[in-house]
Amino acid sequence: MPRFPKPYADAVARLRVPSGFLLVLVFAWFSHPTARSLWTGLPLSLAGLALRGWAAGCLAKNRQLATGGPYAHTRNPLYIGTLLVAAGLSVAARSPWLAILFVVVFVLVYLPVIQLEEQHLRQIFPGYANYAARVPALWPRLRPAPQNSPNPFSFHLYLVNQEYQAGAGFAAGMLFLLWKLWFA
Repeated sequence: MPRFPKPYADAVARLRVPSGFLLVLVFAWFSHPTARSLWTGLPLSLAGLALRGWAAGCLAKNRQLATGGPYAHTRNPLYIGTLLVAAGLSVAARSPWLAILFVVVFVLVYLPVIQLEEQHLRQIFPGYANYAARVPALWPRLRPAPQNSPNPFSFHLYLVNQEYQAGAGFAAGMLFLLWKLWFA
């Protein structure tokens, strides 16, 4: 994974949410869905939402190092889930430009944020370095790494981490694509 200067990573971390609103506008402009593209992209996005939901339900932020569930396969299942959702929406929108934009945003915004998060986790969890040596940052292992704690899924954590917002955002995107298909 590339290393980013800390001032850059800090700046893009602050801009991550506001830039999301710009992405919504670009998504609306470049979307040209068909019934087939919607049915093709939908399963990919749903898989991403399921992964994000599973990960959020296993994550007790800043209280316990998540090493179980999807975190036994990759250190960043939430971001991989985000990539799957974005890929599915790009397919559903039938826009290669959106796919390219999502990749650029992932590389220039999300990778530096991942770097900052890892620095933070190394500071608060003494076992993080050992965990990071066993579990890849992004490309998931097929077999789960041995874990120190199981981190079972908790619907309470899912709610505390407000993961339902990702589902609401996805639903809004799909409703927009349906509207554009039928009325635009």
